[in-house]
Amino acid sequence: MTLLSDMRITIHAERPDTAEALALIEELEAELAPLYPPESQHGYSVEKLIAQGVAFFVVRVNGEAAGCGGIQLYPNYGELKRMYVRPAFRGMGLAQRLIDHLAAYALARGCRLLRLETGTLQHAAIRCYEKAGFYQIGPFGEYPNDPLSLFYERRL
Repeated sequence: MTLLSDMRITIHAERPDTAEALALIEELEAELAPLYPPESQHGYSVEKLIAQGVAFFVVRVNGEAAGCGGIQLYPNYGELKRMYVRPAFRGMGLAQRLIDHLAAYALARGCRLLRLETGTLQHAAIRCYEKAGFYQIGPFGEYPNDPLSLFYERRL
C-alpha cells in the first residue's frame, strides 16, 4: 500500500479537450446523468468551458489523472466548474487541494469571492465544500431556482 506521503500530487492547467481531461469530464457526466433530469444538469460542455475561458486544471497522483476542476472569473466573483475526483482517489484530500489551488488562482487575479452550484444528491461534494468554508446562498448568475441545485459561496 502506498502512503499518501509517498505520492507525488500535482495540479496543472490543461485544456479541457485533452484526452485525459475529456475522460474525467465524461466520467463526471456518467456519474451525474442517472441522478438528475437534463433540466437540472447545469455543467458546461467542454466546448463551453473553452468558449467561456474557464481556467481548467487536472490534479494528478504519481502522474495519473485523478481529478479536475475549473474556475470562471466574473467581475464580482469566481465560479468553480466541473469539479470531479475519480472514485479510486477519493478520501485523499485531492478535492480540497484543488479548491485551494482554484482559490489561489482567483485571488492572484483580484477575485475575493468564490461561488458554485452543486446537486442536492452530491452528498460528498456538499460535505467537501462546507468543510472548505463554503456556505449556502440562493441562486446566482443565470442559474434558475432549481430544487435539485444548491448554491454556495466563500469569501477569500
